Order: sequence, then structure tokens, then C-alpha cells
Amino acid sequence: MNLLEIRNIEKSFGDLKVLRDISLSVDQTEVISILGPSGSGKSTLLRCMTMLENVDSGSISYCGEQAVTSSGGFPVYASKNQLKKIKSYFGLVFQNFNLFPHYSVMKNITDAPIHIQKRPKNEIYEETGILLKKMGLEDKGDYYPYQLSGGQQQRVAIARALAMKPKMLFFDEPTSALDPELTAEILKVLRSLADEKMTMIIVTHEIDFARSISDRVVFMDGGLIVEQGSPAEVIDNPKNERTKAFLKKMSVNS
Repeated sequence: MNLLEIRNIEKSFGDLKVLRDISLSVDQTEVISILGPSGSGKSTLLRCMTMLENVDSGSISYCGEQAVTSSGGFPVYASKNQLKKIKSYFGLVFQNFNLFPHYSVMKNITDAPIHIQKRPKNEIYEETGILLKKMGLEDKGDYYPYQLSGGQQQRVAIARALAMKPKMLFFDEPTSALDPELTAEILKVLRSLADEKMTMIIVTHEIDFARSISDRVVFMDGGLIVEQGSPAEVIDNPKNERTKAFLKKMSVNS
């Protein structure tokens, strides 16, 4: 089943066209990595898919429910209540963690399930304890973000997203703010989520990681999906010259 279907997405900022006729479908349990140079539109696509940015035209649906459709060339978004329901289908993890600095780790994770989802507190605290253990943070529940390393903060952010029980997770460059040792920590967590069949879309510059974890790799450049396919096809045997040039540059820089 397609969890996410986007069709003919267009997005401009002023005169700058950032996304050009992007279409993509995501199946349940699929892990998709989005690669591409800076300014290729990767993060804007992710922000449009998660409704942090409005599209100029095109359609987005989750689990068969329309979040946005096009009418007369203009986007028409679903009602506020419908969008709230649709947004519950996914979680989003940012590159700079976006934790609440004045909340403890436990409160960062439990706040939304308690106040937004209105689930029983004892159930949420029990699940959060399990999540913290899974993230290797079982002794950090009473800590505040400033007391944690970047890698630990990112693991809290992932636990916070998982606490909402989403059907899929989006990651926007989850390791770009981390040094190599902490990056390895986060990639290990993402690999374990992939093993548990969590559907994920990961915007990343980690080529080796994308190769090892992805069912499908999407390469973007100039606001277009230039090439997509298995890691063996896109990373190891790219057909498009732009993909080849990007991968060659990345291998020289790594």
C-alpha cells in the first residue's frame, strides 16, 4: 500500500523555482534516501511533503487521504481537522534536534502524546521508558538537552517522533550537525528502525549509509528528480551524467 503519494509538485520562492513537477510514491516499510547537491530542492521537498511549506501546485495524499489537490492550477488544502489527522501519520526529525530546552528528556518525549493524542499517562510513560532504553538513554530521562551530547539529543528527537506512533518518519540531514563518532550512533539507530520495518524518507549526504539502508535512492538536482532506483542502480551504476558528477565529487571530498 502507498503510504504517501505526491504528484506534480511545484514550488517557487519568488522567481526561484525550487521544485519542478516532482512525483514520488512511498510504499509501506520502504526506506528511501534522497541525495543531491546543496540547493537541489531536497529539504524543500521534505518540507512540502510534511506541510511545513505550502506547494504552488500538485497533490499530496497519505494513506489514500488527500492533504492537497490542485484546482485550476492552485493548491487546495484539506480542512484543518483533516490535516491534523493526516499529520498524525508521520513524524519529522530535524537536523538541529528542535528539542524544548526547558523540558527534561522525559517531558520532551511525553508532552505531545499526553496533550495532543490524549492517551493515558501511565501507558505513555511506560512506552517512553522502552523507547529510552532502545535509544541507549534509559538513565537520561531527567536530563535537560544542554546536558546531552549532540548524538544523544538527536536520539531524544527520534524517540519523541516515535512516541507519536507514526506510520512513517522523515529525517532532514539527521547527522549533518554531528561529528563522525556521533554520526555513527545515529546511523545505527536508523538501521535498527529499518530492520523493524519503519517506513522512512531520509534526506542525507551519507552515501555509504544510503547504499546500505535504502530500498530506493532518489537523486535530485535543480529541483528535479534526475534518477531513482535501487542503491546498486543509482549509487553504484548511475546512468545520468549529473548523478555521476555528484557521486564523483562526494567520493573525492570524503
